[in-house]
Amino acid sequence: MKKKNKNESVKAQEIVQALASVTKEKSISMDLVLETLKEALVTAAKRILEKPARVEVKVEREKGTFAVYTRQTVVTEVTDPELEISVTEAKQMDSDLEVGDELIQDLDIDLFGRTAILTAKQIMTQRVRDAERDKIFQDYSQRLGELVTGSVQQIDKGNILVNLGRTEALMPFREQIRKERYRQGDTIRACIVDVKNNTKGPQVIISRTCPEFLARLFELEVPEIFDKTVRIIKVVRDPGHRSKIAVTTSDSRVDPVGACVGMRGNRVQAIVRELSNERIDIIHWIDDLSILVRRVFAPAEIKKVVEPVEGKVVVIIAEKDLAQAIGREGQNIRLASKMIGKEIDVFGDEEFGNFSEEERQAILSGTPLADKAPDAPAAEAEAAAPEAETAADDGDEPAATETVEADDKAGEPQEESPIEEIVEQAIEDVSVDEEKE
Repeated sequence: MKKKNKNESVKAQEIVQALASVTKEKSISMDLVLETLKEALVTAAKRILEKPARVEVKVEREKGTFAVYTRQTVVTEVTDPELEISVTEAKQMDSDLEVGDELIQDLDIDLFGRTAILTAKQIMTQRVRDAERDKIFQDYSQRLGELVTGSVQQIDKGNILVNLGRTEALMPFREQIRKERYRQGDTIRACIVDVKNNTKGPQVIISRTCPEFLARLFELEVPEIFDKTVRIIKVVRDPGHRSKIAVTTSDSRVDPVGACVGMRGNRVQAIVRELSNERIDIIHWIDDLSILVRRVFAPAEIKKVVEPVEGKVVVIIAEKDLAQAIGREGQNIRLASKMIGKEIDVFGDEEFGNFSEEERQAILSGTPLADKAPDAPAAEAEAAAPEAETAADDGDEPAATETVEADDKAGEPQEESPIEEIVEQAIEDVSVDEEKE
């Protein structure tokens, strides 16, 4: 093999250092950037060549150098002008060349010209941008359900654009807590719920209304949840108004509800502040349906719990607690139903006692009443619910509750626990602090 000139590598320390900086800043593979560099230099070199030729680029990462050259095989008759060169033309460059040899000619990058350099730069920029988008999409696709913090960059038609640093995230109006208002520059925390790969790049969707957001906040505030001593079983929410979270532990020495509430309610109070005073009921999870229902409706006094058919529960509640158990516009009973995963029918004990024996048996067996619509008791209770809920908002009902235990008697009134007093005080402190602000 003969060479026209010695293949000397062109020193490019600055270029290689710049590429290394790009790979570190954009979290892109150095191999990908170097391949892009080769492609860009080949394209630029072909623009300055008078005749077609195979252009090759050799990069030595350790030395920080690269070389651009053409390589053609010497032949008697040329069939592919890009890969071959005639022996006559080759001998004009080097008289020692023979058929079968390769002619290698170095190319000076300084001769590429402004247009060729700009072309190479455009290719590099586009490929790096595409690689960065792919990297962001892959990274955030693996972070679904994770808590992120950013700053409000723009608000457009109710949708909020949030700067996360490496990329921008979108929080649609449906994923926002209705009572919250934001201004440009405000810091915002949310949960990643989706990542879409659009033509303009990856689109990260974040939410403050999903149940995962509340779970991540508890993981952040409660060390026992973070280290898996306390586990979150289920979270249900009516964003901005009320939520229920069920927790448990495998360590009998740890009170899961008390761990979530914190000393004087400081842990749950921080979460309540983050959620714009959303009321939080903390429930000690148990597999026993009867006890779980009592805990879900605490502090309401539950007289009886029956599961007449699969997927349905009938709950008899003390008449004085019926409106509170149902909640404003049925909010509490909807959350309770989602928590236990079953449809719930509630009746006041006095109303249930006024039914005939046949009607009571029909209710407890899951058979619809023939004379009275099954939703009538709930409708009557819901009519009284606003009044009870208003009283609860004034501090009569705690934001987090530790409910009745297994050995509690269903017919006995339940006293407010120390945990309830602590949480109630915590919620009152939040309201007072916000009024001062």
